[in-house]
Amino acid sequence: MDASKQRPRGGDGQFVRSLTTAERDAQAAELRSKGWTYRRIAAELGWKQGADAYNAVQRVLKETVREAGDEVRALELERLDRLEAAANEVLEREHVTVSNGRVIVLNETPLPDDGPVLAAIDRLLKIQERRARLLGLDAPTKQAISITPERAAALEALVEELGEQ
Repeated sequence: MDASKQRPRGGDGQFVRSLTTAERDAQAAELRSKGWTYRRIAAELGWKQGADAYNAVQRVLKETVREAGDEVRALELERLDRLEAAANEVLEREHVTVSNGRVIVLNETPLPDDGPVLAAIDRLLKIQERRARLLGLDAPTKQAISITPERAAALEALVEELGEQ
């Protein structure tokens, strides 16, 4: 019985990678990084053709990029959390208006300064926007494309010309 028929399949009918398969894929990637050809890797690891080695290396690269992307995303989210905490501290703090080094007083009460609060709110909104983009939470933006009648006619002529070929 051929090895591919022995491999387990998932609910979607796709082959499920086993630990052995993952290890062989890693071996293939390591050999490729040493400059081996796919054909030579396939022969070394007992595969029938170079395409099997190529696919193994591609699986490793795809996983590596995904894992690295997940790590970078997590790091960015941690940074955004720290920035958000700092902005919240500014938002919660009391701010008084100062002019020429002196606190401005109105009716014997220090005059509140809303500037830092509003700046902290703006910064929090920017942090939230960045987090939403990073996590893909924003809905795609719709774009309207308009075309001049001249370009529409040129496009129609091109489509007709291509249809004739």
